[in-house]
Amino acid sequence: MKIPKSVPQIVFKTRVRDAKVKGPNPYRWRDVTSDEIFDGKKIVLFALPGAFTPTCSSTHLPGYEKAYGKFKKLGIDEIICLSVNDAFVMFQWSKAQGIKNVKLLPDGSGLFTEKMGMLVKKDNLGFGKRSWRYSMYVEDGEIKKMFIEPGFFKPELRNNCPTDPFKISDAGTMLKYLKSRARA
Repeated sequence: MKIPKSVPQIVFKTRVRDAKVKGPNPYRWRDVTSDEIFDGKKIVLFALPGAFTPTCSSTHLPGYEKAYGKFKKLGIDEIICLSVNDAFVMFQWSKAQGIKNVKLLPDGSGLFTEKMGMLVKKDNLGFGKRSWRYSMYVEDGEIKKMFIEPGFFKPELRNNCPTDPFKISDAGTMLKYLKSRARA
């Protein structure tokens, strides 16, 4: 399994608020490219199996939201949470979690995740194809560091993993890495 050196080039299907749209869902579709997200920026992206799932909702996303100010002090432009979910689900999850700072990025068809080499089967949970849990630090589209949860490089564990490893893709591990990088 080979991990890319730079982020894949894809078009994300997102939704943005639009005052011209009437009704209970005042949003319109907006295509966003990888270049628009990553070019000229320092980004921390973390990917997780799914919106509204236990570890993702109780620890992973809230941890990055809580640490947002610390990341900004280290020069990070944006923190992005990516999941193989559609824009509607990601919006509702952000709203339910009270997220103000972390940007939630829908990878509805799993194209980015697949090109990252991180698309795995979670049929054992009824999820279908989802992202393996990981985090990465990206500068101007170049992947500088990745923290991939244990088990990914073992084919017998990668697909339909019986557990949900969450040891190194957390906000604390990424902050520690970025602080050591700043000292160097």
